[in-house]
Amino acid sequence: MIKLRGKLLKDVALARFNTWRVGGIAKQVYKPADIEDLCLFLSNLPASDDPIWLGLGSNILFPDEDISSTVILTQGGLQNLTLLNSDDFRAEAGVTCAKAAKFCVKNNFIDAEFFAGIPGTIGGALAMNAGAFGHETWEFVSAVETIDRQGNLYTRDANEYQISYRSVFGPKEWFVAAHFKLPRGDGKATANNIKALLKKRNAMQPIGLPSCGSVFTNPPGDYAARLIEMCDLKGYSIGGAEVSVKHANFIINKGNATAADIIAIIEHIQQTVYQQQHIKLEPEVKIFTHR
Repeated sequence: MIKLRGKLLKDVALARFNTWRVGGIAKQVYKPADIEDLCLFLSNLPASDDPIWLGLGSNILFPDEDISSTVILTQGGLQNLTLLNSDDFRAEAGVTCAKAAKFCVKNNFIDAEFFAGIPGTIGGALAMNAGAFGHETWEFVSAVETIDRQGNLYTRDANEYQISYRSVFGPKEWFVAAHFKLPRGDGKATANNIKALLKKRNAMQPIGLPSCGSVFTNPPGDYAARLIEMCDLKGYSIGGAEVSVKHANFIINKGNATAADIIAIIEHIQQTVYQQQHIKLEPEVKIFTHR
């Protein structure tokens, strides 16, 4: 009999676990106690189960239908954040980027402001090369620790991956930790920079309202928000979902939105921008279908 130390939840509302606050019911959600426990869980999960990995759920759109795949929740479990040496630190996948930013300030790492602008976890930031304030996650990654479907662990050098804007290609494994290399300097200056940048961001974005953050990637040489605004789509709504009047690349849940409402707005934005601006916008958010 296996002795798992994590927490297994049955028939869980997915709206609890994503920042859009939409979605159906997950058949089961597992919160691993640590990486070792995660290895044991995966090695005993039926081969037919294709798990979904979730941190803070800030870049995900779940369907309104129920999901039979197991959802693995890293946030709250894979939480270790430690110094490796004078220039490197290790952060597990469930560590929030906000916590990583505070750690960098405390330990006098600089160029860490971008962490504070990413509303997710390290695992999600690695998976999509998330960025903010002029920097991207993989600029500072020296190595990653990964896990495969059978629960085997690997340590891989950053150069084993092909990295581009909001895109990461590499071995078909999941990230459980990363080693970051940042320069050292004045942590207080970094903290002041973070405060100033967050103040500016909060003035421009609908912070505090249910959304996924930016919905579309920026096309080369332009901004998705500008293109959407040029098409006069601010305030456009379907059901309980609405294009933010504060920032056109945000779709907010006004309280009773469904995933179908949000998908309909995404498709309308794509069609309208293509018709009027001749540019095809690509979603940054990961859209799950029923499975």
